[in-house]
Amino acid sequence: MNIGEIARRAGVSRSTVSYALSGKRPVAADTRKRIQDVIDELGYRPNATARALKEGRTRTIGLVIPPAGNRLTHMQLDFVASVVDAAAGADLDVLLSPSGGDHDRSFERLVSESRVDGVILMEIRLQDARVDRLLRTRLPFVGIGHTVDDAAMCWIDVDYAGLIRHTVRHLADLGHRKVALISRSPELVAAGYGPALRARQGFTAALGERGIDGVEVACGDDARSGQECIENLLREHRDLTAVTTVNEAALPGIQRALADAGLRVPQDFSVTGVAGRLWTEDFRPPLTAADGPAHDMGEQAVALLIERIAAPQTPPRHILLAPPVSLRSSTGAAPARR
Repeated sequence: MNIGEIARRAGVSRSTVSYALSGKRPVAADTRKRIQDVIDELGYRPNATARALKEGRTRTIGLVIPPAGNRLTHMQLDFVASVVDAAAGADLDVLLSPSGGDHDRSFERLVSESRVDGVILMEIRLQDARVDRLLRTRLPFVGIGHTVDDAAMCWIDVDYAGLIRHTVRHLADLGHRKVALISRSPELVAAGYGPALRARQGFTAALGERGIDGVEVACGDDARSGQECIENLLREHRDLTAVTTVNEAALPGIQRALADAGLRVPQDFSVTGVAGRLWTEDFRPPLTAADGPAHDMGEQAVALLIERIAAPQTPPRHILLAPPVSLRSSTGAAPARR
């Protein structure tokens, strides 16, 4: 039972129920009685976290997103939607704030002007000044990703190293002897973007374990860049028979370039990686991949942040998600050497 159900049964808004419980704003006596009658009927008791949140200053959390000029991937958009839904379920508002480049002032205002009770920070770098800033201010926050020195921060992340390692092992077991990793944009890789660099770690480890060759390429987060990457790889590495990727936005271009080259998937060339479900299902044939757990990440990030707001002195929690690699139809036995 939650505030939304109480509001529905009492015929009032969620905010009215919140105000009646917290006393932060006046509520008409008959409305308050109607709400209390529903609460008594249902036996609703706010938990400790909810009670602590009622003492918050704003009942708003900040979600720090990439700069507005950067097109978000589908997995990132799913994550944002999941955070907004989970926050609404906890009777919290979400303030979106871009970060990076010309938007650093926006992030600073979010941190320094008491606009929010806590922050969810996307796109973590291995060395990230925003994390250091949040730790200094003691504003509760949760990172989507984690820095190298992550002991002091609370975070949730995808095990990109382990998942890419798994996909390369899968390709090697199918007989592929040269594999490419199509990573994220050159700018993100150069900036120390966590998923890209951890994917590299897993890629390198799997190559060594299986004794196969590999090449890594940075790729812009769009279909055209994906197409150009494959065209260049096929021209420069004629013995390449498979790719794995953490760049879901490049997948349509990857598919187009392979078709233009007359290569059938998976008979002539295999493709795998980590991507949002929409991309895996739209790929032809369906993509063998670990489906990005954007929805679970959003829900758990909000829950973690609520914990931090309610009990900021508790030790930081670290959650590493490792969704299974679903074997679909885009990977197959390595072709005879061309």
